[in-house]
This record gives sequence, structure tokens and C-alpha cells, in this order.
Amino acid sequence: MADTLRRLVNSSPYGVLQDKLEAWYKDYHVFSCDQNLNRCCELVELTSKIQGQLFTILNLTAQEGGHYSGVDTLKSRLLPWLGSCFTIAASSVSTDTSLSLIQESMEKDRKIRELSSVHESDMQKIEDKLCSTRMELDTVKQELADTQIELDSTKNKSATTLLATEDEILHQKAELRVAQDQVDLYKRKLDVLDDYERQVRILRDEISVLTAEKTVLQERLVRSRSPSPLPRRSRSVSPVRGESPTRAQLTSSSRHARLVSRFSDLYVTERLESQSLLRRYIDDLETVQRILFIAVVESFQAAKMAYRQFKTRVRKTLSSTHIGPESLEDAVVDYIVRNLDLYDVQTSVNDVINAMNVNPRISFPPEVDFVLISSFIREACRIAFAMQTLDPALDLAFSSDGELYSDVKYRRSFDSEFTAPLVAYHLWPALLEGDTVILKGEAVTRRGALWRSRSRSSSPVRSRSGSPSRTFVSFY
Repeated sequence: MADTLRRLVNSSPYGVLQDKLEAWYKDYHVFSCDQNLNRCCELVELTSKIQGQLFTILNLTAQEGGHYSGVDTLKSRLLPWLGSCFTIAASSVSTDTSLSLIQESMEKDRKIRELSSVHESDMQKIEDKLCSTRMELDTVKQELADTQIELDSTKNKSATTLLATEDEILHQKAELRVAQDQVDLYKRKLDVLDDYERQVRILRDEISVLTAEKTVLQERLVRSRSPSPLPRRSRSVSPVRGESPTRAQLTSSSRHARLVSRFSDLYVTERLESQSLLRRYIDDLETVQRILFIAVVESFQAAKMAYRQFKTRVRKTLSSTHIGPESLEDAVVDYIVRNLDLYDVQTSVNDVINAMNVNPRISFPPEVDFVLISSFIREACRIAFAMQTLDPALDLAFSSDGELYSDVKYRRSFDSEFTAPLVAYHLWPALLEGDTVILKGEAVTRRGALWRSRSRSSSPVRSRSGSPSRTFVSFY
């Protein structure tokens, strides 16, 4: 029975029957009557063959059950159907209804088979994905374990490196403290050395003065011991009294060299320090350089005015009590040289700041004041005041933006246009002794410098709050 049933399943007779029915339905209106009858007979024959196979299977199944197995089923279902199926079917159910029921049953069976195959394929795919996911999960777990091992080793190495780095940092800090202590010690020694050098220079000046005085006294002693008559001695005393040099005259050359050196140091050291200080608040380097140049020029102007006032007061004081071999003017200058510490430099600093506040060539942010460079201005005023005690006095060369560049007075800055004939602005003034340039200044040359100077000079004057009430107008 099983073999007969397997052959029936493998042959798929109902599928063939369904295909023939569909083909007949499509061509029904095309075929003739005989062709349609032939197709119907063919389908009846196919149906009878299928029924014959089913009856064969029924017979074999009943034989396998024995004499009594399946008797109730045959009595209750097969025999009543054999006796009355044709008449009852014809009376209760139409042929079309029976065929539609068969078609629906076949369609449902087909859908069930399709759903079963789809379900089986989906389950197979899901199982494949599950297997691949499990394999990936195992791989990720293995990678995670390897990463954890690497992380632990890295932590151990980092801890060891951190300990070594901390030890090195502590060692470097200790060395830095030792180096700072040594630097402080060297600074103190340098300060002491500077004091010693200053004292040595003062002592040398004193020695030169004492030597000159000793020479004068020796000449006086020799002349007083000579056997000349009294009238001749009285006539010869006046030239000696008039030719005796003062301390200012004796130390003029040394003070000259020292002041020129201080003026150079002011350009090299203090100017750069003040420039770095102003660059914290002003981004424009040209504005900073203009500010420092104008500060030096105004410092010389304020110092020269202060020197004239101070000299006038000293002359008025000494004029009533002066007696001696030197003239009153020499005595005044000698007094000023001996008492340079009496110079009220703070007043000059205030005058310089006040003059810079009204200078139209400086564009300066309102949140920053020129008091920042007061130390630079103070040193410039001291140098300028001391230069007025020389004979001849040292002064700055006249300068203005847009002037014709002169190799005698200036040297070009590194960022200048070396083919430009006009000065755009000045970095440092030239130092004059009379009409001779003894120290060159520095200038920046640009093309169109004259137009730039005119545009800057036409800018409005800005006033500052908090400045001293006294104003000093610059001549530069």
C-alpha cells in the first residue's frame, strides 16, 4: 500500500488534472464541440484512473487491517456513498458547486504546501543566521578577552612609566631649585660687582679731580715761593685763578663716554623691555615703536627744560655768595654735576606722559596708560639731563615722518624697503654733539611715507582721563 501511495503522490495526478482543467477553461470558447467533449472525456478518464488507484489503496489498506478492522468505517462512509452519492449529489449539490469545493480544497492544500516550504526555508535561514551569529559572538568574546589582556598589560606599563616619570619630575624640580638658587647667587654677585665697578668709576673720577687739584696747588706753591716782586705776583695770580679747572671740566670726557654708553644701553635693553610690555596690550608693532620713539624725544625736551630751570635756580642761589677761581657759570655747572640727585625726575616724567597724551601721531587703546613705560621714560630723562652738563651738550637730531632718509643720521631697520627714499617712521633718534652725529638712529623707510605721515598727522588729538593737569606740548 505504501508503494502505491508513494507512486500516487509522486505522479501528482491532481496537479495534472488541475492544469488540464485550466488549459481547457482558457481554450473553451475556441474549441469546437467535439474538442470540448474530448477534453471532458479525457478528464473523466483521468479522474477514473485516480479513483481506481484510490480504490486499490483502499483495498490494500483494508487487507492490512484484517477481517474486522475498518468495517465500521466502510459501513458508515463508503457503502452509503456508493449507494446514494450520485443521486443525492445531483439533488443537493450542483456540479459547479462540487467543482468549486474541489478547487478550493486543492487551492488550500497548495497554499498549505507553499506555506510549509516557505516556513521550512525561513527556519533554515534563521538557523544559518543563528549559527553565524554564534560564531561571531565567540569571535567577539575572544577579541574582548585579548583586548582585556592587552589593557591590563598597558595599565601595568603605564603605572611603571608614571612612577618613573614622577621620579624624573621630582629630580628635575630639585635640579631646577638648585639652578634657581645658583642664578640668584650669581645675580647677587653681579649686583655686588656692578656696585664695585660703580664705586671704582667714582673713585677714579675723584682721583682724577684730586690729581688735577694737586697739580694746581703745586703750581701755586711753586709760584708763591718764587722771589718775584709783589706787584708781579699779584698780576700773575689772576691767570692761575682763571685757569683752574672744575670737576665738571675734569670729568667731562669720562661722563661723555658713560652717557653715550647709557644711551646705547637704553636702546638695546630698556627699549626692548618696554616694547615687550606694550605688545601685551597693543597688537600693532608700528604703534608701539612710535610710542617709544616719541617717549625718548619728549623725555629730552622735558629734561632740557628742567635743566634750564634748575640751572636758573642754582645761578640765582650762587650769584650772591660765589667767590673762587672759576667763573659763576662753571660753578653752576659744577654744582649740578655734583648734585644730579636733586633733579626732580618725576615731574619730567609727568610732563612727558602729559605731552604724549596729546600727541596726534599716537593711536593708543583707552584701557592702557603710558604710565606702563614710566621707568623707561625716567631713565631717558636722567640721561638727557646729565647730557646737558657736558660741553658741548648732547642733543637729539631733528626728525619728522616723511623726511628724506639720510645715511649719516640713520640706519634702516631690517623690515624697511631699501629703495624707498623717505622715512615712514623712526625707531630711535640720532644723537648729536653740536652738528656732528656721534650715534646713529634707526628708521623705517616705506614708499608712500609722505602720504602716511599726512594721514596720521590729520587724526584728532585724544585726551586721557587721570593724566596730570599740567600739559607739555612737544615740538617734535
